[in-house]
Amino acid sequence: MQEATPAPRSGEGPRAPRTVSIRDIAKEAGVSHQTVSRVVNGHPRVKESTRARVLDVIAKMGYMPNRMARALAGGAVRSVTVLTSDTSLYGAAATLKGIEEAARAADFAVGISVLDADSAQQPADVAGRVSRPGEAVLVIAFDAAGVGAWQALPAGFPAAAAVERPEDGRPGDRPQLWLDDRAAAAQATRYLLGLGHETVHYLAIPSSTTRVGQRTEGWRDALRAAGKPLPEPIDAGWSPRSGYLVAHSLLADASVTAVLCGNDDLALGVLRAAREAGREVPGDLSVVGFDDAPHSAYAYPALTTVRLDFEGLGRGCFGLLHRLLEPDNAPALPLWAEPELIVRESSGPAPSRRDRPKD
Repeated sequence: MQEATPAPRSGEGPRAPRTVSIRDIAKEAGVSHQTVSRVVNGHPRVKESTRARVLDVIAKMGYMPNRMARALAGGAVRSVTVLTSDTSLYGAAATLKGIEEAARAADFAVGISVLDADSAQQPADVAGRVSRPGEAVLVIAFDAAGVGAWQALPAGFPAAAAVERPEDGRPGDRPQLWLDDRAAAAQATRYLLGLGHETVHYLAIPSSTTRVGQRTEGWRDALRAAGKPLPEPIDAGWSPRSGYLVAHSLLADASVTAVLCGNDDLALGVLRAAREAGREVPGDLSVVGFDDAPHSAYAYPALTTVRLDFEGLGRGCFGLLHRLLEPDNAPALPLWAEPELIVRESSGPAPSRRDRPKD
């Protein structure tokens, strides 16, 4: 319950009522302040009973979100613009979701500017996508368009980025975070080799730079370390259709028994092509994806894949920017999960090993 404002002493004017904070609401409603923030920002992951209780306390205590109060008072509203490219891709969409959750919990407004892969990436073009000069910017730089925007963003903007793992694994001159998908690709490749496959073929997603992508490098690392044949990686785009099209010629070779795909969408295309080619999965062909997009668990067969915590990366990326903007008030960087191999139904022993008699 909101405390009453003490009566003014003789000779004093009336005191301004105490501002109700988000923590006051949380204490009265018996929830965390993060839950109150989710309710205020309309986040779907709140139980309806909890949402109703928090809204009731907000109404009784007359709480006004800080961002709204600042706007009504004519003050500056804290905001961040996110520059991203194809939000239909799972990695970008999940990273964006993490950014939005963390930003709104910290009472930042979020704007999104979608990059055109074919657009110019000059400093003036990138700066023009931000609503106000000097506004905070986050860049999702998983592809060439994102990297171009990150590199062209003028120095006057406080900014951070979610990027592909740098080739040397070291931080750059500007604040940026990444997931170690190179190590994850090596782990997935070693797993397939451990099942008895003589080698692993790779369908590559486009690199974010002109260099070879880090997932491709991780796949190569594992094959070289094991002394296994190193096939040429196949450039395969991003979509299920592109995976389907390139898999037709690959799967015509009966010696191909294991395929690692640069993302789960490519793997879906490979599963379809394998079915049409009469290749049993995982009986004579193992298929492994990357990212653990929501649909991967419901493919047939369910897809073995590498799980990447893109939402956690997005929250961490905003946290990095928040610390840059408010070093004395921003919380510590949130933790995110390390890449993890999720073994499901689409991978199994190599045919030669499967057919061997048991000892």
